[in-house]
Amino acid sequence: MRIGILGYGRFGRALGALLREAGHSYRAWDAVGDLPVDLRAGSARQLVEDSDTLVLAVPVPALAGALRDLRPHLRADHLVFDVGSVKVGPCAVLDEQLGVAIPHVGTHPLFGPVSLARAERPLRVVLCPSAHHPAAALAVEALFQGLGCEVLRQPAEDHDRVMATTHALTFFIAKGLLAVGAGAELPFTPPSFHAIARTLESVREDAGHLFAALQNQNPFAAGAREGLLEALSAIHQSLAEAVASGAADEQLSIPDLGARSPALQEARDHIDALDQELVALLARRTELVLRAGRAKAELNLPVHDPEREAAQLQARRAWAQASGLDGQGVEEVFRAVLRASRSAQGSAGEGRG
Repeated sequence: MRIGILGYGRFGRALGALLREAGHSYRAWDAVGDLPVDLRAGSARQLVEDSDTLVLAVPVPALAGALRDLRPHLRADHLVFDVGSVKVGPCAVLDEQLGVAIPHVGTHPLFGPVSLARAERPLRVVLCPSAHHPAAALAVEALFQGLGCEVLRQPAEDHDRVMATTHALTFFIAKGLLAVGAGAELPFTPPSFHAIARTLESVREDAGHLFAALQNQNPFAAGAREGLLEALSAIHQSLAEAVASGAADEQLSIPDLGARSPALQEARDHIDALDQELVALLARRTELVLRAGRAKAELNLPVHDPEREAAQLQARRAWAQASGLDGQGVEEVFRAVLRASRSAQGSAGEGRG
């Protein structure tokens, strides 16, 4: 594939890095973005002429205009897909402007620059095929699978309905929490707030600039916000009435596991959930180790670095002791992790050979 990326903002750069890791070369064009010379096309038209696969990584509100400018230069053998966070509008624009003449697909990669940098897995992509171009959907699906992504097919309307009650509401809630100071420096927080704090951090780091687009471009977002506000208003009113009457309202309790699960089973459930998180973290760590291995190979450095490993073990033993854990036991765990890391880097090196 000769891949061209139109739009080289944060996501365009991140997607480019992912393509390069998978062995794909690409060119890019952005009228205002800072592009390395070796990647920069001479113009948007030149990008189109030099590519057979064109990725539209422009903001959703700018998609129609960008596509209108490109349309005279697109050929029937081009493959075009967007990467916007909403799909009803963009897919309609693609169908309207490209129709049956130019193969096209709508996609939404469910990852961003920060999640890629953290090696979070799995990488998932929602693909919204055009009824006119089933072969194009297969080609884009294969491209993302080659990047290590899981591809989920879904109609554009179904995608936006799901995202209205997940992605859009998450940003809406985060915006409200930040507005009341929930994201400020706090002297202490209860465990129940920790997950919310991680959500606030993710929204602010990864895609805070998407807030308006997620709320205004998704046709179902306004209804989801209204439903949430109505539910919160009803809860607020019920709390006020319960206080005024002095009566406890059973409807205000939040269901917990205590009523249906013995203490032992509940503890085991939490342990299983934590172990699942640990496995996911180990997968992320392995991805970062492989990334470090590729960097070592470019510098002709050995896989095994005894001095760094000794420093790592010393630091992790200290972390364990500071947390009230057995330092020796934790060190043994990390020795096993480091052995697995060396093995992963060695296997990757053999694959390159």
